[in-house]
Amino acid sequence: MELLVKENNTLSNSPWLLLHASAVFAFLYLPIAVLILYSFNGEGVGGFPPRHLTLGWYRILFADGPIWDSVLNSLQVAAAAVVIALGFGVPAALALDRTQFFGKALFRRLVLLPLILPGIITGLSLLMLFNVSGTKLSLLTIILGHGTALISVATTEVFAGLQKLDRAQEEASLDLGANYWQTFWRITVPNLKLPIVGAALLIFTLSMDEIAVSFFLIGRDNTLPLEIWGRLRRGITPEINAVSTIIFLFSLVAIVLWYRLRVRSEPDVDVGSEIVQTAEGHTI
Repeated sequence: MELLVKENNTLSNSPWLLLHASAVFAFLYLPIAVLILYSFNGEGVGGFPPRHLTLGWYRILFADGPIWDSVLNSLQVAAAAVVIALGFGVPAALALDRTQFFGKALFRRLVLLPLILPGIITGLSLLMLFNVSGTKLSLLTIILGHGTALISVATTEVFAGLQKLDRAQEEASLDLGANYWQTFWRITVPNLKLPIVGAALLIFTLSMDEIAVSFFLIGRDNTLPLEIWGRLRRGITPEINAVSTIIFLFSLVAIVLWYRLRVRSEPDVDVGSEIVQTAEGHTI
């Protein structure tokens, strides 16, 4: 233990480590900071440093009808994807945690396969399925695509919560005369509230940002990422910077809420171990 403490102190006092960490964070977040700054630039996207800071681009954004139509579409898709992903992910997590059946190991890997597959593969395969079935591309196909691709996220999050769940309350409920269905709704689901809400937030955020699957399944109605992508083909504008800033802030709030829910369910876990556990859970 003393050796580990000494090593940690050595690393924390190393100027090279601090410099390396600073360089990594600058590489990751400096472009986002520049994007946010230029969303207030009165001279557009050109010129450095930005001058004549203004909220004019945000006023133009709020008056842009097609953007807000795509926002509404994305919200509808994300909300429906949450319902679909949780509707299939929660039973899948329960099956993995509570039952033993032939092919369980294979089922576990197949459920989590969408986390490993590139979005372009998922989108292309779903497009072929819809073409074969004669389904017309629309927001419905995007909803089905997002819901399918994100079932694995719901399964992973709920499965992690089930593994930490104390079964004593469920056993007591069954001993006192409740059936399995009553025990599930009155004991299991309330104890899984934090993992389920956390999974819903994560699924909603990922769906709002999804572009690969949406690109193959889009009909006439654009989602927000595809609307932005279409406009970027004509060049970057401060209006795009403004909507990107709003998306970043929204995603940041959602991820922070998700993380706080995970920490509340595991109060003794620090940041580093939480990240490791999440990464391991997504590569089961």
